Amino acid sequence: MKPLFALLLLCACAPAWARTAFQARCEDTIGQSVSVLSSQQNGYRIDNTQSLHGLSGMKRDRTPGSFVLGLTRTESRVMVGISSRILSDPASGYECVAPRLEVKLTYLPIVVYVGREFAPGTCAYREILAHELRHRDIYLDFLPRAEKVVGDALARRFQGKPLYAPAGQVRSLLQREIDSAWLPFIRNEMVKVERLQAAIDTPQEYARLGKVCAGEVQSLIRPAHSRRRT
Repeated sequence: MKPLFALLLLCACAPAWARTAFQARCEDTIGQSVSVLSSQQNGYRIDNTQSLHGLSGMKRDRTPGSFVLGLTRTESRVMVGISSRILSDPASGYECVAPRLEVKLTYLPIVVYVGREFAPGTCAYREILAHELRHRDIYLDFLPRAEKVVGDALARRFQGKPLYAPAGQVRSLLQREIDSAWLPFIRNEMVKVERLQAAIDTPQEYARLGKVCAGEVQSLIRPAHSRRRT
């Protein structure tokens, strides 16, 4: 990612004041830029109320004519809050800021669906639930990994140093970078979990589920196919 906020970084091409009295005042009194990152899981629940027809309608990328036996769903939320202290230097017309970014990554409660045609406790139910719990575990394992990736990127970007900009522009430039660079970057990172989820739903895995429990799954799917044709 290439931040739009690069002009705020202290660098060799900065104005002459940047390495003299104003820089010293900023570093000594305004403090360091800080990125505070947190992630939150909100648990999961199992839902047995949806039919195979209902679950099939909920899954957008299924093969036409197929049935969805189970489904695991959640939604991610990304929140970024900013607070800052600003010092101005009238002589140079610049200001410095030590931003505090608070980033929160959250999953809504995960819902694990198993088609209501499969009675809890049966072999077919246990097999389908075990498959869906693999999807649940991917979501649960992914969030801390995303937190680390985002946290490392923020640390590289801000480096704990004050940032500089022409007077009156620092807040708007910081907000612009958050909106145009960081929010898309974080959301793109969160979406990567779906590639891991897709790797579970292979044709081989679907074929296996169709044959488990001495054909119990297929025996329950056939009536659903018949109802669809009538």
